[in-house]
Amino acid sequence: MIQDIYPHIYHNEYKNQLPQDDSYVIFFDGRSVLIRLNGGEITFPTVGELRSLHEFDPDKFIYAFSVDETSYFLIKELPLKPDGYQMEDISVFRTAVPSHLAFAGITAFSLYSWYANHIYCGRCGSEMRHSEKERMLECTACSHTEYPKISPAIIVAVTHGNRLLLSKYANREYTNYALLAGFAEIGESIEETIKREVMEEVGLKVKNPVYYKSQPWGFTDTLLMGFFVELDGDDTIVLDKEELAEAVWLERENIPPGNTISLTGEMIEYFRNGNEGIDPCI
Repeated sequence: MIQDIYPHIYHNEYKNQLPQDDSYVIFFDGRSVLIRLNGGEITFPTVGELRSLHEFDPDKFIYAFSVDETSYFLIKELPLKPDGYQMEDISVFRTAVPSHLAFAGITAFSLYSWYANHIYCGRCGSEMRHSEKERMLECTACSHTEYPKISPAIIVAVTHGNRLLLSKYANREYTNYALLAGFAEIGESIEETIKREVMEEVGLKVKNPVYYKSQPWGFTDTLLMGFFVELDGDDTIVLDKEELAEAVWLERENIPPGNTISLTGEMIEYFRNGNEGIDPCI
């Protein structure tokens, strides 16, 4: 999956440090990101590349994280862009290489969104300032604090013997097969989320949830949790047409091959190749 960047190591602890010439700078404008794109290979500008274009102002940089020994910084504004770099839609991170830079871009976008959405205090409307000790924003007037929010969500592979339930989203650019998914609601356990989402989207009852894996998904500030479940009773699909364009049962051998960038894709492939000695429903 996209967070699997071994042998590179991701360090998410906050550091109050200044950027160095070899630090990467990630600049977003809405859902566009500044990168150099060569085929499917990407890179970000470094502080050293930006020094010749801009007066160095450390207040414009926000430390994000490190990968190995290299630090990554967000920058608040970038009037001039270095030669060879262009703005691209963040969807490029789904397929870009090297994988550790693609993962860095997605994770940086999640942080960028959090900062962009918390410029002002949600309690009193005053300006927020960044803590020098941790990744936290504090109101300059009422001292209200904000930390990055991560939304828990589930990915559900509904199985019935040799069959897997696959769906296609309604009114989205992504048109490939996917698994059922949904966000946990207030006061709801993950087990309850699974049953509710499956019933709401396809009208089916399920049982025996088995945890598979989790995945951070920075595109939507989400922590995804994947489960295999078994059908419990009637297999007749009642489609929620506002959420889904299609939902079908497919035999294992009829499932089209896909990629394993996302948790959904890996779980589909796991089931499709399920004759390798591991039954995902056990």
